[in-house]
Amino acid sequence: MSERPILFHERGQVHRADTCRPLVEAVRAGTVRLEALARGTYPGRRLPAHALPGVRSVGFWDARGPQNWGLPLHRNEGIELTFLESGRMPLRVDNRAAVMQPDQLLITRPWQPHQLGNPHIGAGRLAWLILDVGVRHPHQRWRWPAWLVLTPSDLKALTRYLRGNEQPLWPAPSEIRHGFQAICQAVEDNHISKLAVTINELFLQLLELFRGRRVPVRSALSSSRRSVELFLKEIANNLAEPWTLTAMAERCGVGPTTFVHHCRKLTNMAPIEYLTHLRVQAACRALRQQRDRAITDIALDCGFSSSQYFANVFRRQIGCSPRAYRQS
Repeated sequence: MSERPILFHERGQVHRADTCRPLVEAVRAGTVRLEALARGTYPGRRLPAHALPGVRSVGFWDARGPQNWGLPLHRNEGIELTFLESGRMPLRVDNRAAVMQPDQLLITRPWQPHQLGNPHIGAGRLAWLILDVGVRHPHQRWRWPAWLVLTPSDLKALTRYLRGNEQPLWPAPSEIRHGFQAICQAVEDNHISKLAVTINELFLQLLELFRGRRVPVRSALSSSRRSVELFLKEIANNLAEPWTLTAMAERCGVGPTTFVHHCRKLTNMAPIEYLTHLRVQAACRALRQQRDRAITDIALDCGFSSSQYFANVFRRQIGCSPRAYRQS
């Protein structure tokens, strides 16, 4: 697996596909059995070019004993369904920790960061399917592949459930367990036609699960406001990037006017004003926690273009110089 991570662009945003490198290394070391069909940098045998478009990875791993690795925090290009057949799996979704139990189903959307292992994984058999439906943000329109034969009304209902409810863990009924077992067998046999049939059955069973449990659908979770809200929560982790209003709007997949509107609603500030506020707050923490570090270095790491500009902005917001704040 020497391929470099796939880069794909959307309205100025660069997405990096997960490479599952810790899993690849465990397979090489012989501690995990892997059976998968995949595209791009996902590990496994290569899917034929025209087979099952949209499927990025499908398969399972079987870890006979506890492992000293885990998959780090990442996102996938599409909707991911993960089923734990045996064992226990510590995980984290949207910064919430949990332990996945046997016969549980994990559902993550492309905008939900998640990791398997905390940081290590236990023994167990885990299966998954990653299907790209052409979205990167909550408000975007889902495009299901043509080989899914659910009726348009059923696909519309399934989309509503998956967009309007972000609960990650679900109890999996026997039909879903059998569905994943059939998918795993089709992957082992490299039987593409059978794989297409079993994936269709799995999504039908998933729809029945949602309907049977009368899962509530929140339209706010599939709105452009939700896309902006998620971005604003994450921007604090990437303050050094030279953000502009246009770049921030593009990262959310919305227009600048829409972005400004939602940002003001959510923060009571204009986007650049809010960004500057976050940068100053990050600098305040660094000045107190990293007292031996140069103030200029802190300023640059927090996204300020120069120490002089940083000092001017800092004084306006905090009321004193960075040096005086550090010494107070």
